[in-house]
Amino acid sequence: MRHIIRCFLYLAAGLYISGCMPSQKGKEIKLKDVSTISLMKTHFGRIAGKEVFLYTLTNKHGITVKITNYGGIITEILMPGKDGKNCNIVLGYDSLQSYVANSPYFGAIVGRFANRIANGEFSLEGVKYKLARNNGNNALHGGLKGFDKVVWDAKEYTDTSAATLSLSYLSPDGEEGYPGNLMAGVTYILNNNDELNIIIEASTDKTTPVNICNHTYFNLDGADTSILGHVLMIPADRFTEINDQLIPTGNLPEVKGTPMDFNTPTPIGARIAKVKGGYDHNYVLRKKAGEMSTAAVLFEPASGRKVTVETTQPGVQFYSGNFLDGSCKGINGKVYKKHFGLCLETQHFPDSPNQPAFPNAILKPGISYLEKTTFRFSVVE
Repeated sequence: MRHIIRCFLYLAAGLYISGCMPSQKGKEIKLKDVSTISLMKTHFGRIAGKEVFLYTLTNKHGITVKITNYGGIITEILMPGKDGKNCNIVLGYDSLQSYVANSPYFGAIVGRFANRIANGEFSLEGVKYKLARNNGNNALHGGLKGFDKVVWDAKEYTDTSAATLSLSYLSPDGEEGYPGNLMAGVTYILNNNDELNIIIEASTDKTTPVNICNHTYFNLDGADTSILGHVLMIPADRFTEINDQLIPTGNLPEVKGTPMDFNTPTPIGARIAKVKGGYDHNYVLRKKAGEMSTAAVLFEPASGRKVTVETTQPGVQFYSGNFLDGSCKGINGKVYKKHFGLCLETQHFPDSPNQPAFPNAILKPGISYLEKTTFRFSVVE
């Protein structure tokens, strides 16, 4: 498994994957060199007797990503707009205490199983497992203490082309009701191609469901306004239909002719009123299993900022920040209201352990779990 992850690291540091992105009006601006690759480590607090750090990764164009080893959380991403001014494009807090007290998974690594599992239970190899129910009757994002609420071990290093932070966590057998000792690893790589690569790996000693992803909330205008004016493209012909508890029904309706269709770049607010509760749906990506391809392109016209998301995962959950209610006060005192952030969670499908027709999300001993997601940052005139 280490050999495989090493290969991914080399690719991430030096390879620019073009993808099939729709063109926006104007052309992309080539960002000027303002610095060299760097990685800085600072104290961020203590929890459960463990010291927590904040790692600041910066590339030669001045794009900066801040990550803490508490929950593997991306706390900030700073990038310029077409006016040349840097702006934080993700929702987050400036203190560890705020993440512990009240965080709707801002920037976190979620697992063992991202998204929802119906009734907080599943059967595997003839055994029925009961999970912690933390979302009504359902299990959400790993349970009461998922991967977003633990302190990960961290190692950091840089070279001339990338800054890298590697995190690891051993989830013991039975944690939150899941079987098996699961060794999980997350590697963040910021390179000089203006890409943040997220490589997630895991291995287990007992058969178990695994679905680990990053849960960053984006607002390319700095969280000063809603994201309804952002333009979104998702290359998907179908989505996983859900019931009133946001659990998949098992049906995969076509998006064509519905408000769910983002195959053509469309403002998020254009049809959101026709979607009950707003967008919180998993899209079935138009791709081969394991293929690295475009999952979404997000564009904010006023600033010119664009984020292209690529992944090996089969789905992407588009969440339009429907449950943000103004109770979270973030960095620089910004109040995060409804639709002030959005998530593009690359993942396996929700409730996969109970949906045999969905792509397999069961990891067995001797098999490596390895998924990659890339956020590519660019500016359009």
